[in-house]
Formats: sequence, C-alpha cells, structure tokens
Amino acid sequence: PRVCVVGSGPAGFYTAQHILKHHGGALVDIYEKLPIPFGLVRFGVAPDHPEVKNVINTFTQTARSERCAFYGNVTVGRDVTVLELQQAYHAVVLSYGAEDSQVLGIPGENLPGVYSARAFVGWYNGLPENRDLKPDLSCETALILGHGNVALDIARILLSPLQLLRKTDITDSSLAALACSKVKRVWLVGRRGPLQVAFTIKELREMINLPGARAVLDPADFTGLENAVKDASRPRKRLTELMIKTALEKPVEVQAAAAGAGPPREWGLRFQRSPQEVLPSADGRRARGVCMAVTRLEGSGDSAKAIPTGDVEELECGLVLSSIGYRSLPLDPAVPFDSQRGVIPNSLGRVEGVPGLYCSGWVKRGPTGVIITTMNDSFDTAQSVLEDLQGGVLDISPSREGFGLVESILRSRGVRPVSFSDWEKIDAAEVARGRAAGKPREKIVDPAEMLRIIGH
Repeated sequence: PRVCVVGSGPAGFYTAQHILKHHGGALVDIYEKLPIPFGLVRFGVAPDHPEVKNVINTFTQTARSERCAFYGNVTVGRDVTVLELQQAYHAVVLSYGAEDSQVLGIPGENLPGVYSARAFVGWYNGLPENRDLKPDLSCETALILGHGNVALDIARILLSPLQLLRKTDITDSSLAALACSKVKRVWLVGRRGPLQVAFTIKELREMINLPGARAVLDPADFTGLENAVKDASRPRKRLTELMIKTALEKPVEVQAAAAGAGPPREWGLRFQRSPQEVLPSADGRRARGVCMAVTRLEGSGDSAKAIPTGDVEELECGLVLSSIGYRSLPLDPAVPFDSQRGVIPNSLGRVEGVPGLYCSGWVKRGPTGVIITTMNDSFDTAQSVLEDLQGGVLDISPSREGFGLVESILRSRGVRPVSFSDWEKIDAAEVARGRAAGKPREKIVDPAEMLRIIGH
C-alpha cells in the first residue's frame, strides 16, 4: 500500500512513523509546502526550549527509512490537488496543521502595533512568511491577550536577558530587534479567572524564575480560591497554589543583572478582562492601549463563561499581541471542511464521506494540546488507516504509482520538490553558521536562499 501524508510537522511524522512500524510493506510519502520539514517543532517551540525539539531526531529516523520519502517545496491544493493525490495513493492523510490565527473581531485590531501571536512566534523562530514582520518594540508596556503557553512563551522572550537568548536558535534579526527593545512590562490578560488559565505549571514556574524580571500578581485576584480549588484536578491545584504563593510573596527587588541596570522588568496576569477595542494614538496611526470590558464568571471550572458586567477599563500599551488560538484553513475544494470549528469533519481520523482520505493533528481536532497530544492523536489516525487496510476497506489491488504519478504532474507545472537529503544540506549549513556565532544553529529564513544552497 502507498500512503501519502500532507504536512511534515509532528502530526505528519507521527502518522508516518506508526504506519511504517506496524505495516511491514507500506510505503509512505510526506509532502510539505516549505523546502524544510518539522512544522511547529521548528517554528512553534520556543528557542529557549531546545529539549522539546529533540523529537526531530525521531522524525529524522522516520524520514531516512527506506520506505519513507520526503517531498518539500510542494503546496498541496495548488501544485497538486487532493484528487490527484488520491489517484496516486491508496490512502491520503491530511496533517497540515493550523496556518492562520483566530481574529479578535474588535475595532482597531488592524492598527500598527497589533500582531497575532502566531506571526510574532513565527518571526522570532524564522518562519519564512513572517521574516519581514519588524514588530515595533519601542514602547515600555506590552499587552498579550490570552492565558496559554504561547502567551507565556512570548512574554518570556520579550523579557529574557539577551545573554540567555544568544545561546539559542532564535533568528539573528529578532535577536537584534530584542537588543533594542524598550519593553519593560508585559501584561497577560484573560477573559476568565485564575482557575481557567490554559498554561501549564512548568511554563509558569519558568516565567516566575526568569532572571531580572519580577512577577506582579494581585492577591485580591486569588481571594477565596483555596476553597474553590479543593475539588480541582491535581495539576490545576498545583498551578493555582503557585499563583497564590507568587501573589502573596513580598517582592524582593530582583537583583539587577549588573549594578545600576535600572529597575527590574516586570510581568503580571490580569483576569476577567475582555478586549473591546484597540485604541488608536492621537494621530490614529498606531495602537496606544486597549479598552477592556470587565467580566464576571458564570459557572465554574473549565466551562465557566465570561459575561461583561458593563464596566470598562483602559490599559495603556504600545504593543498588543493576540494569543487567542490558531486556526486551520480549507486546503482544497475536494475536502469537506467545517469552517465554524476550523476542522475537517472526521470520525477517528476518517474524513466523513470521502473513503481513503484521513486527517490527523490540529486540522483533525482543533489547535489544542502539546506535541504528546498530537502524537497520540496521530497514532489513532494511523490505526484507522491500518484497520482499513487490514479489513479490506481500502482496496489495494489496483497498483498506484505514488510519487511516480505526482512527479510527472509537478514537472508539468514547473515544480521541483526538495528531498530529505537536500534538507540535510540546508541543516548542515544552518548548524555551521550557528557554530560561528556560538549558537546551536542560525536558521535560514528565506526559501530562495535554501533552494540556492541545494543548487535548485
């Protein structure tokens, strides 16, 4: 059986890995629109979390398998359609993730100074489409809308001492921009309360222990929570206890990294505030703050809803980062898509109404969870493919040409795919550039330059 996987992030690689491991004869081809693999492991994981990127070693082993091939620089839906892939393969798995952001849907969100978390993270992580973002970091206060791990990642990158970031694979240009940054204060704002935050204790602890930065949490926000948290799950309990402890601690002036380094940087959590409008500066040319509706909670736990009370307040800031979630987009008219939920309708990864078509990862279940969540989810989809192969739901009697057919289609359209060994040349170039600068790698951010390196 020939199986094709669209997207080379964690969902794509874990799906391929599981099929190869549990079916001794399957051949798997992975397609990727960028010339380089690994998706969000490369472009989403924070540069100061190198241990999370170790899964790349596992993915590399999968890609080097004799029964696996990688074809980068191929945009499915444009260079080759899903129907064409279905003619070339016995099964097609869509694992292309979430390449858009949820919009706030409020006045002023398109003002200069307002960025999506996805674009900002893409900028410091070297995602080609965000390489020219040039965020304006000339203000003292930044506001991040959202209480998830991505929001904490951004706050940490904005406030981290440069000497910590210099040793990571953060891009050169974003390091230079952060070196000139005037941002001293970062507020993370959420519509709901402390019991509904979506970040994890590891990320929170890292933020609390960030050198040269002070946590500013208002003890009043945590009044009475000791009782409410009694029935919560253990992770939620520990997370809330850490916030309460941090709020109640008397602030020790953070030891300045060097004598006379000025007042410490600070960050804090604001709760029960829902953005109503990004306020323009007097000349209307940029953001100067956000008008927030004060909310109250109806219900409890994860299902609590934020209801506006009618009160509003303004928060002054020159930089607004919206971290309210990623969003998948439809890939091809031939694939059903639920635009309300931003997912492909499916049951256990089987795309509804289209036999032989599957999905895994964020496009299957929505943009939630960490790499391990995606791993389990992808194994489930791969299991559905294997069951359909064994149960004869997928007819493998007609032989399919796989990449042979796709290659002639791509050639007729002037598209040249990039192989995994091509990627390894790009990888070696990045590592060599990084070594010269004392970093693990210096990411190449321009696809044209990547293709030049491999003589494309």
